[in-house]
Amino acid sequence: MGADDKAKNKAEELGGKVKEGAGRVTGNERLEAEGKADQAGSRLKQAGEKAKDSIKKVKDAFKH
Repeated sequence: MGADDKAKNKAEELGGKVKEGAGRVTGNERLEAEGKADQAGSRLKQAGEKAKDSIKKVKDAFKH
């Protein structure tokens, strides 16, 4: 996973946590749900990047 992608995904996850917390504090259910969705999307992207990294490692192992 590239450092840029990793940082971007973490920032998106953090933004989702902030949004969720703001929604919870203000009683805005929609904002809270959006924050949770942002976090889930970020985690999904991170999992995809990790899977790509794993596949690359397997490919590299067979090259040698």
